[in-house]
Amino acid sequence: MPVSLKTVHIVFISAATLAVLYFGIWAIIRGIVDGGAFMVAFGLLGLCAGIGLVWYGVRFVRKMKAAGIY
Repeated sequence: MPVSLKTVHIVFISAATLAVLYFGIWAIIRGIVDGGAFMVAFGLLGLCAGIGLVWYGVRFVRKMKAAGIY
């Protein structure tokens, strides 16, 4: 059964979001425990990227609905 490009896109964006949020939380915790300012900075950058991916995913889904692609 063929999978639509939209479905693949949503799956990859979801996976990337989870990975980047996990990394951000992990890096912040490691930075706090080990006292590394760079790790905390990378963690915050990861969380910002996760928020950006969530925003992008929501926009993508809305755009597909508006275009009539389910």
